[in-house]
Amino acid sequence: MEKQVLAAKLNEQLKGFTPEKVLWYFIKEYGKNMAFSSSLGAEDQVLTNMICEIDKNTRIFTLDTGRMFPETYKLIEKTNSRYKIKIEIFFPDYQQVENMVHEKGINLFYESIDNRKQCCHIRKIEPLKRAFKGLDVWICGLRREQSITRTSNQLVEWDENNSLLKINPLIDWTENQVWDYIRKHNIPYNDLHDKGFPSIGCQPCTRAIKSGEDVRAGRWWWENPDKKECGLHNTAE
Repeated sequence: MEKQVLAAKLNEQLKGFTPEKVLWYFIKEYGKNMAFSSSLGAEDQVLTNMICEIDKNTRIFTLDTGRMFPETYKLIEKTNSRYKIKIEIFFPDYQQVENMVHEKGINLFYESIDNRKQCCHIRKIEPLKRAFKGLDVWICGLRREQSITRTSNQLVEWDENNSLLKINPLIDWTENQVWDYIRKHNIPYNDLHDKGFPSIGCQPCTRAIKSGEDVRAGRWWWENPDKKECGLHNTAE
């Protein structure tokens, strides 16, 4: 409860702050005990630019599930080169992946939600927990507008499952604001965004969306919208 109170106080204290000011506050207050977890999506590229303008020594990491698009790997290199940084990459435990694939097949996630969540847990959640060791704060690129599963997210949250403060500097931004910022600052972004992929995850679990579809419609498209989280966010589902 004490940490939840802290999150509530920080929400009140930082109300009306720009994303840059929010980032500046946490970078200065928490330093090496804070990290930005980037999925290399458009929002995360915006945050990478903002963070590097404040302090390039801020820790930035990403998760390589082993099923990513080639365009995503290309973007990691472009981002490192642009900002003169080295994004840390965390991989899943190979033994867990081998056992899962041996038991249920390489594309088990299409067969059931439980299988898909198992795959996400092994390829994302387990390495994320390793990345969190020693941290007090993690920065995320969530926006309320992204999906119905994120409408209740706040600027500052207490993540009970990971015992961390979770910060969402772009929580109130619209998609137009994200892309206006990208164009204004000439920020590198995933080439798939220009091919109908507003949200990009693992290659077999992501498709381009059709005109009029929700921006998250291409993620786990065979499932109901209210179940479409991998467990990194809204883990109480």
